[in-house]
Amino acid sequence: MKILLLANQPERTTRLRMFTGTLQSQGHEVVVPSFGTRNWISIAGQAKRMVMEEKPDVVHIFNVPDVIYHGFAGLRGKGYQRLIYDYRSPWGVEFAQTFKAPGKLFAERFERELARAADIITTVNEPLQEKVREYAPGKRVHIIPNYPQRSFCQEVSDIEGGEHAVRQEKGPIIFIGRVCTQEGIGRLLELARAIPEREFWIVGGGPFARYYLWRRPANVIDLGWQPHEKVAALLGKASLCLIPREENALTPYSTDKSVWKLNEYLALGKVVVASGVTMIEKRKNLVIVPSRDLERAVRDNLAREPEPMSREDYRFWDMNDQVIREVYESQ
Repeated sequence: MKILLLANQPERTTRLRMFTGTLQSQGHEVVVPSFGTRNWISIAGQAKRMVMEEKPDVVHIFNVPDVIYHGFAGLRGKGYQRLIYDYRSPWGVEFAQTFKAPGKLFAERFERELARAADIITTVNEPLQEKVREYAPGKRVHIIPNYPQRSFCQEVSDIEGGEHAVRQEKGPIIFIGRVCTQEGIGRLLELARAIPEREFWIVGGGPFARYYLWRRPANVIDLGWQPHEKVAALLGKASLCLIPREENALTPYSTDKSVWKLNEYLALGKVVVASGVTMIEKRKNLVIVPSRDLERAVRDNLAREPEPMSREDYRFWDMNDQVIREVYESQ
């Protein structure tokens, strides 16, 4: 089967890359374009031309911004046979935070179009499953969570001599991700000032990272973006992992099944303190609190030993293999 995977920035879409590996291992021919631009209009045009040139059996669209794929249903039968819509984020809810009700109406129009046009819908968790079913009642929606590769843990095991889950007594409090307001950089800096005796490591960046960090406290170490294998090694040294988001309209849709870094932290057996996230499944070593209680939760858990992990506590991407096979083989 020939499959075309489409996203705004395919080379930077982790979920798309994970699907690519699984589908190739299942024997499919996978085509992933490189657009060379972030201009929505240009990407929309290139994506439609690629469909007509490649003539894939299946097009799998990874959403946001959904407007790029306006009119894709009209290419069915001419450029492709089946359409799968991966609803990984509620674009309408996200757009409404900036553009209020008009933005929500605009974005949800295109979400609805794709949901109704799709033969099958995939998503990352139950709240998003419920949301997308509002657009297309009765349509099949398969949950495929954002879990890390097993190899991510092996990278730490190789470096730490197999003891990657052992907590470092005076290790840093670590944050990995985009340095921006949405990911909670303001709250992180507040915590660092309130707990000056501990180091906070930031692994990540962003277009305004320098602006946010130029007056950071001395105990905040900015490590910038790091290769994935180095990220695993840095996490191996951490005593606590942090997700310091503020609550907003996206919080109900941001869960332990959808946040990549949260699942990487947990796979390494680390204690994780998070806010702005919703817990769907009880997970060992995960503490979710309101953002106003972050400091208390961090202090309470710095001295806590992680709970030992048993086989059933781990969540890895290959646990999705059978569901992905069903998605592509179903008629």
